[in-house]
Amino acid sequence: MGSDAEFTGEEARFRQTGWPGLRGRLFHTWFLLRRPMTLGARGVVHDVAKNAVFLIRHTYVPGWQLPGGGVEHGETMLDALVREVREEGNIEVTAPPRLVSIHLNSHVSRRDHVALYLITDFRQAAPMTPNREIAEAGFFPADALPEETTPGTRRRIREAVFGSPPSPYW
Repeated sequence: MGSDAEFTGEEARFRQTGWPGLRGRLFHTWFLLRRPMTLGARGVVHDVAKNAVFLIRHTYVPGWQLPGGGVEHGETMLDALVREVREEGNIEVTAPPRLVSIHLNSHVSRRDHVALYLITDFRQAAPMTPNREIAEAGFFPADALPEETTPGTRRRIREAVFGSPPSPYW
């Protein structure tokens, strides 16, 4: 539940307090424990002039992937995306990215959902250097991805860059 500061104007009429509010919070807690759902955000960072996309290779899972990760408590999907591309690529998003699609990622769990954004306005402070999480990172031609690029990443690039119809599944 949000803080009182989050409820303003018209929204304040619908804020539950007292027993109904407590009952609502208990229900939501039970629901979370019974049916936990995870959310993630990934970005296709597309250098339009070079028709290149930014990919990362993690130290703990195989294949080249799009930057991104889980949405933390209190974070919006967009906040998570901006944080992740900064952490994983030294990339600063300089204009609002476009939400391309939302996918069920059943490879992770039956309740994992990932929002895919297209980022075309950005600046990279410096090339990403390897660390404990990222083994390699860089820009690759969108039509000539590394052989080890994961199938889901290939599909998302086709959808975001080349206009293929989005699949509801990662």
